[in-house]
Amino acid sequence: MNRLSVMLLALLMLSGCATMQSKVADHVRPMHAEQELDSSELLDVAIVIFDSEELTDDEISELGLSEEIRRAEERYMPIQLKYTMQRTGYWGAVRVVPTPSKAHLQVRGTIVHSDGEQLTLEIEAYDSRNVKWFEKSYSEELRLSEYSGITPEKKDPFQDVYNTIANDLAAHREELTTEDFREIQQVSELRAAHDMAPDAFGGHLEVDKKGIYRIARLPAESDPMLQRVRAIQLRDDMLLDTINSYYEVYYNDLWQPYSDWRKLYNEELVAMKEVKKQALTRQLLGLAAIVGGVAMSSNSNVSGSGLPGVMVVGGAAAIYSGFQKSQETKIHRDVIEELSLSFSSEAEPLVIEVVGETVRLTGTAEEKYQQWRKMLREIYASETGFPVAPENSNMEPTSNQPAEVM
Repeated sequence: MNRLSVMLLALLMLSGCATMQSKVADHVRPMHAEQELDSSELLDVAIVIFDSEELTDDEISELGLSEEIRRAEERYMPIQLKYTMQRTGYWGAVRVVPTPSKAHLQVRGTIVHSDGEQLTLEIEAYDSRNVKWFEKSYSEELRLSEYSGITPEKKDPFQDVYNTIANDLAAHREELTTEDFREIQQVSELRAAHDMAPDAFGGHLEVDKKGIYRIARLPAESDPMLQRVRAIQLRDDMLLDTINSYYEVYYNDLWQPYSDWRKLYNEELVAMKEVKKQALTRQLLGLAAIVGGVAMSSNSNVSGSGLPGVMVVGGAAAIYSGFQKSQETKIHRDVIEELSLSFSSEAEPLVIEVVGETVRLTGTAEEKYQQWRKMLREIYASETGFPVAPENSNMEPTSNQPAEVM
């Protein structure tokens, strides 16, 4: 009897177990700059298209998630973060970029888990000096009521996550000194210049043992090569603005089907969990009835009353009912898989025209942007007479890990 009781207790404990996550607070209010900031205090931000952890077989087969949804989320979520950061007034240009850049501040994210009920992101941010601002995990679990009142750009169901990320970035920005702002902006420009013309700008930056970029010397403001680099960078920014306008169209086209999918998915998850809970409860009660019936049958005072037999039969029926209830979860999984397939058909790749070529923003966008960067080097070389810089000509730190900010 004691062993059976321990087994029952263990089953109950397992049914209530959940993975602990670092959760964001509810109703997070976004921070805003109290007044318009001077241009010298504005940092341009590049939010790199997110990565995602590979879906497990259980997530695909049991939960009905799909790689197509993940690919869409890798582009949708950075754009939602971009809109959130733009409203704070703390930043210069905030762009979503296909690949890492030399921007003043770079934000990278990984989607650890995402469905209509829970979102978990890992976010890291580091500036042009390769100084890491932070690396954190953000997680939020929703109730169905939180899907009311959502609007494109302004309020996502998981807006607390985006507000918390934006607030953390703003808080770290507030710790910077005037010298920090100036150094971040100068290092960013010099890294871009070195990327275009390593021979001309090779001696302007140094990288220490921690991988931190430091300014060795500054070019003269009247340096014609620096002026050409700035003109080339302006063209690059214009292309990124064009790419961002298409990302925004993609976001707007995706918003309604994606929001509907997440809401319905959330409803299905809630229903499936309730069915599982009812099934487990019936099975546990049935097992308890059988155990009690067997125990009572050994008692001569009640064994002849027929009660033990009734308890055993009733317990078996309860267990069978529990198994039947479990089969209902299959119906909900089928609905989730159908929703996933329906969503995947909505999230078609976006095709755009860039410098006379057709570019797909999903799949090959990163490769096309690298081709564009190569074209910029060729433009600079033709204007200056310098040889075309190799694609990997930029200075690489001795350590690939950004240093922690002090």
